Amino acid sequence: MSERYPVVQVRGIDGQLTVRDGLILCFFMRRRYPEIAQTVWLALQAYLRAIPSGSLGWYVDQQGDMQLLDEQGWMHINEKILNRPRAHACHVELLQHESGVGGYNFEYDGYQLDSQLLNDEKAACAIAFSLPTEYLLEHGADKVRALALELSRDLPFSSGYASLAFVAPSGQWYSVRRDLLPLLERYRGFDLYSLGKTSRVIGTGARGAYWLTFLGQPLLSQLGGLEVLRRELPFPEVSFEPLEGERLLLTLGEWPSPMDIREHIVRPHFRALARLLEPYFPAETNGLTSLLDNRNMGRWLRRFCL
Repeated sequence: MSERYPVVQVRGIDGQLTVRDGLILCFFMRRRYPEIAQTVWLALQAYLRAIPSGSLGWYVDQQGDMQLLDEQGWMHINEKILNRPRAHACHVELLQHESGVGGYNFEYDGYQLDSQLLNDEKAACAIAFSLPTEYLLEHGADKVRALALELSRDLPFSSGYASLAFVAPSGQWYSVRRDLLPLLERYRGFDLYSLGKTSRVIGTGARGAYWLTFLGQPLLSQLGGLEVLRRELPFPEVSFEPLEGERLLLTLGEWPSPMDIREHIVRPHFRALARLLEPYFPAETNGLTSLLDNRNMGRWLRRFCL
């Protein structure tokens, strides 16, 4: 493993690997899930073409049990994503391993956005793809960026991002959160995500400044559009790529950085973007030390704003 990136392995009390290093690619869409079902399915197919064959081997059924992702399993996933318009929500979780976290995972949380079970103004459909750090080192940052663009092409996202991350599907990091605290403090460039939690509160907002930060509508217009962002982010590390549908990709550096605080490297471009996005951050409910203390999660989301 290259010295550029740390190896992260956090195990639970049963000895199973619960959190590992990797990358996460997330997109949030303020659309009813039947409207985006086809684009979500196409994005999943693009992800499958980009990763080694057979990397996704298991799925989580409605009872929370692991099932083999064989031909019958794929038929079930296809039906669940494409043909369940009457259900109030759609949750899909595909994993590399039956037990213990792997580097390749797929998550999707879709909502009707008219359910009494949700606060409609704050919910958004969300999709996430993970990659192991080894994929980045083998294929390079340009390949990961190209994959993120391909995945995003048809998704009507309000926001999205790609980042180094503590990979733990379905927010399983919470069971080992105390072991994660020193890593969170040290590696500011590693994302800590919980797709289901975030999707219920993000609406049309954004979660922060990341290596790849995708901005769609209405968020991009609320920020003033491309010209305003060019003026507010006059840094050589920041590149701007307009996308179809009045969307934008900001790339903050050639490679994603773990941002090890021991290296004492100042990154004003992350701070500037985070401060622009701060009014649109979600109020996430996962406390880092306990479920009853959410203030530290809010502080962590604003780590670049200080």
